[in-house]
Amino acid sequence: MLNRILSRFASVLYVQIWENRIKVTDVSNNESFDDLPIVVIQTAENGAKSITGIGKKASQVLRPNEVAVNPFSHPRVLLSDFYVGEKLLQHAFKQLSKIKSLRPRPRVIVHPMEKTEGGLTMIENRAFRELAMGAGAIEVKLYTGNPLSVATFDFDKIKDESGFTQAAPQSDSSASNLVVFAFYLVVIFLAFWHFGN
Repeated sequence: MLNRILSRFASVLYVQIWENRIKVTDVSNNESFDDLPIVVIQTAENGAKSITGIGKKASQVLRPNEVAVNPFSHPRVLLSDFYVGEKLLQHAFKQLSKIKSLRPRPRVIVHPMEKTEGGLTMIENRAFRELAMGAGAIEVKLYTGNPLSVATFDFDKIKDESGFTQAAPQSDSSASNLVVFAFYLVVIFLAFWHFGN
């Protein structure tokens, strides 16, 4: 119930994925993150791995202990590295976020732009859905048709290709969702009080 209410305040992000490009557009203001889907991973002497850069610029100058990974590059399928893909989406979502501490989790349309001949398998459906959930989405729909127009975008009218919409589980984030919900209630109350006087 709380997630449903919060999703009404959430931004809508349209994620388009190609093998050599990722574009995430905030539908409300048409701002986008558009880059090469590369994550640079550094391996320390003790074997620990860390992300040191994302995108085309980060991949152009690699140190000897770094490797550039494209999570959407594989001969047969579009998603080849779930963990790296999730980190890439998290980065894109943060780049488009205006309020860093009290941002509601976004509603997301994931649109694989290639390697969809014959339709996506249930495994691919689940992988793309969980990729967006892990990156911070509150609700995800999977779409494989013609590119959507941001000007006429309506999240509620877009049909989920897999036939169902999965809302994010509440257990891991109910406290933060409650804080965001309380924040919006206070803002609404203050607005009514201000205009009422």
